[in-house]
Amino acid sequence: MAEKILIAGATGLLGTALAAACTRDGDSVVALVRDVARAAPKLPGVTLHAWDGLKGPPPTAAFEGVTAVVNLVGESIAGKRWSDERKRVLRASRIDTTRALVEGIKGASAKPRVLVQASGSGIYGDRGDEVLTESSSPGAGFLAELARDWEAEGQKAAEAGARVVFLRQGVVLSRGGGFLAKLLPPFRLGLGGHVGTGKQWLPWIHEADAIGLMRHAIATDAATGALNAVAPEPVTNGELTTALGRALGRPTFMTAPAFAMRVALGAQMADELLLASQRAMPVRTLETGYKFKQPLLAPALKDTAI
Repeated sequence: MAEKILIAGATGLLGTALAAACTRDGDSVVALVRDVARAAPKLPGVTLHAWDGLKGPPPTAAFEGVTAVVNLVGESIAGKRWSDERKRVLRASRIDTTRALVEGIKGASAKPRVLVQASGSGIYGDRGDEVLTESSSPGAGFLAELARDWEAEGQKAAEAGARVVFLRQGVVLSRGGGFLAKLLPPFRLGLGGHVGTGKQWLPWIHEADAIGLMRHAIATDAATGALNAVAPEPVTNGELTTALGRALGRPTFMTAPAFAMRVALGAQMADELLLASQRAMPVRTLETGYKFKQPLLAPALKDTAI
């Protein structure tokens, strides 16, 4: 059955890919964007509504006939150094906008049946070699608190009768940008290497599975609560470095020492983004019946990095 899907945060890497996949397969897509004129070329075939999530709920008309809402709002975590002001912006761009979005869901005349919301594996904090499933407790730190509070705000959509799903996502491997776009230039020059000890676990997911899981969460009634949006093959930072070097045919003998990363980014940002270890596994994700398209790192890198 065709869906009518509303996407908040539709102009980002995953938002544009999700919109394209849904429209290609016959679903109707509505997008909430800050600037309709700028968004239109990126979202062909999508109905656009202007919305600033920091100024109140979306227009009521945006929810007309909508069966599912996908919430991808939020400023880039890695975009700028984490000053106190930047951390305030990161929280507001997720928590305040999600509060406004949920108000819109509650106010819709016909309520969407499901809210699928982005979250992050950073919710687990720095946990060393501990295997982390969806039942693991949240950890400590800015990212963990941000994800926990973001999920709490989205959970309020259940008060309107919506089934709520949180996708705790690892780093996304994509040809279109994101994580690999920052890694590839030095690696192609033979200047790639691991960060810190390289022993920290790095949860990852191929873009096809990031999109596939969103659509699976929309369609699958058994999908509720938190799902780890990470591939079932866990790897360390060092293992990913070696695999990327092999995929590109380049050496990976360089090292980015922890102290250098802390100087460059600030201690908290470096520790939580680059040096933290999260051995997350998609246990409940697999239990809901999702089948990964790219479960293994080497072929996933070959598909996205070459």
